[in-house]
Amino acid sequence: MAKLAVFDFDSTLMDGETIDFFAEVLGFKSEVVAITERAMAGELDFYASLVERVALLKGLPQAKVTEICASLPMMRGASEVVAGLKERGYRVVCFSGGFRDATKPACAKLGIDADFSNFLHAEAGILTGAVGGEMMYSDAKGDMIVRLQNLLGIDRANTLVVGDGANDLSMFAHADMRVAFCGKPILKEAATHSVEVKDLREILSIVDQYNSKSLTHLSD
Repeated sequence: MAKLAVFDFDSTLMDGETIDFFAEVLGFKSEVVAITERAMAGELDFYASLVERVALLKGLPQAKVTEICASLPMMRGASEVVAGLKERGYRVVCFSGGFRDATKPACAKLGIDADFSNFLHAEAGILTGAVGGEMMYSDAKGDMIVRLQNLLGIDRANTLVVGDGANDLSMFAHADMRVAFCGKPILKEAATHSVEVKDLREILSIVDQYNSKSLTHLSD
């Protein structure tokens, strides 16, 4: 039976928020962090908050973006959880409201099957402050997970989703196993499981317990 696992990137697969690392270089970290926290708590529209934060990055050299993204800190247990899920028959995918500059190298290193994220616009090697992509809206992850499920022939009973913030809610609506990883209260309310320690390996135990119960139910 084919299975699908979808992970958020920032503060889930990666220990931090990519845009905060960019903003720190420009001296805008406190402003960007404040907006990010409100957006992840569901207090701000995700699209509007993303556009507002990226606008503050105008002038950042693309080379600096690449340099920062090459050394982002992965969450503890990231490699192990991806490998463990693959051993258990899962296709592992990353959805990010963040940026391809960060997700592409990280997901390649982790062995993730595909990543979907946004693009920072640049001209002459300098960020313009504009952003585009399919992960810019609050319902984007939900729309994409349904498209993937249809493409791969995987139902919600065999879908695992893992995230931390409000923009993960839309994909939580389409999976039976929903893990809030050090999540915001708004996401915990929609989750079937919560992990409160920064160690993604905890998810493998949750998956094994869930699948064991499912097999028991089928045999009854």
